[in-house]
Amino acid sequence: MSKKDNKEIENEQVKATETQTAEIEEQQEQMIEEKTVEEKLQDEVQQEKEKFLRLFAEFENYKKRTSRERIELFSTASEDVMKTLLPVLDDFERALMHIEEDKEAEELRKGVLLIYNKLINTLEQKGLKPIKVEKGDVFNADDHEAITQIPAPSDDLKGKIIDVVEKGYKLGDKVIRFPKVVIGQ
Repeated sequence: MSKKDNKEIENEQVKATETQTAEIEEQQEQMIEEKTVEEKLQDEVQQEKEKFLRLFAEFENYKKRTSRERIELFSTASEDVMKTLLPVLDDFERALMHIEEDKEAEELRKGVLLIYNKLINTLEQKGLKPIKVEKGDVFNADDHEAITQIPAPSDDLKGKIIDVVEKGYKLGDKVIRFPKVVIGQ
């Protein structure tokens, strides 16, 4: 063999080696690209999981909020009706006080008292409760509505309730009308 043949063989071997090296590099690049594609897909899956968890948490909060609002709505749904019936209740109480003064209207008093008791029982079944306020109680601006102040008949009634002009009522735990009172000065 001549030097030319050896050179050709060496050139062929170099070319073959270069080709193999190029193929190996291409395979490595493809593996790197595949890994990055896999990593990208994994990142996208992770982001979608996080979005899903946030959305699920928001939905759970929405369900809790709407159920609380629904319960509150049911408990105070009759508030408007109760507020409109309170003046009627006051009128019944005034009528009963005036009928008691008239001894001749005993049968009328019994009938009005029967209707009044039935109305009171019905409203109490629906959650209406009177607020207990008595003469001599300490005035509290958070719990009472002061209509006027008058000079106290005695020193021990200063800053205390002297008279209850209008009863107060609660519907469940919510005050729908504060008691209107006169306080001593």
